Amino acid sequence: MPELPEVEIVKQSVERSVLFQKINDVLIKNRKLRFKIQNNFKSLLKNKKIIKVSRKFKYLIIHFEGEEFLLIHFGMSGTLHLLKKNNNDYTNLSFYSSGKLPKKHNHVIIFFPKFKLVYNDPRRFGFFKIIKNKKNLEFFFSRFGPEPLNKKFNTSYIYNYFIGKKKCIKSFLLDQKFVAGIGNIYASEILNYSKINPFKQAKKLSKTEIKKIKHFSKIVLNKAIKRGGSSIRNFKNAKGKSGNYQREFKVYNREKLNCLNKLCYGKIRKKIVSKRSTFFCNNCQN
Repeated sequence: MPELPEVEIVKQSVERSVLFQKINDVLIKNRKLRFKIQNNFKSLLKNKKIIKVSRKFKYLIIHFEGEEFLLIHFGMSGTLHLLKKNNNDYTNLSFYSSGKLPKKHNHVIIFFPKFKLVYNDPRRFGFFKIIKNKKNLEFFFSRFGPEPLNKKFNTSYIYNYFIGKKKCIKSFLLDQKFVAGIGNIYASEILNYSKINPFKQAKKLSKTEIKKIKHFSKIVLNKAIKRGGSSIRNFKNAKGKSGNYQREFKVYNREKLNCLNKLCYGKIRKKIVSKRSTFFCNNCQN
């Protein structure tokens, strides 16, 4: 699943392509995504001019004139592709790249004057949602916790949130009500940088450990954005540059390999918790 850095890269790629463009038409080939696409989706988007593209947590937000918004969540396997008009050549704007555009799972196509934007999603866990006015947009996001790059995600917030909480710290980093935007990959990386056992109860964390979580959350995510995101597959943005943060993973997908932290001679272990893989060092995170 794409996490905050990957969606940020998608946002940057999409923005370069669609900003100030007007939508000519919309083709819906399959409405049955995670949530069924509304019946008036096409009529609501047609002839709308895009004035801004932004990201909130793991959501891509397309801003239209008249204070209307299109939210896109990529789920597990959603990708966006840019195709030039009357041409089969395409640019993958997302975090996965492939040798050819897999037409089988193209569910939504948005047409612009000189190109079209194709949403492809084999597993169909992504979704589209149209929101009218800024107040409704704010209400939609009010159920989420702060973004890890936001000032609200600070030591005081984390410390107070963890009082009396028995759930392990790894689970909290994945809980979007606590902090929104971190997924399985970066949760493992952040905890390794912090040298904290992922299964330690949140209420037992010291203030020093909490400071490390806050600090390294920002360090790891900003570094991943700078590197163009990460993926188990190759990432290419709209300029054709590959994301390569996966080359800097310290624990994720490195089971049985040596820990990369200085003066640590431990091995990376993998443990399945709630059907999710957790990677950690058996020495410096013990």
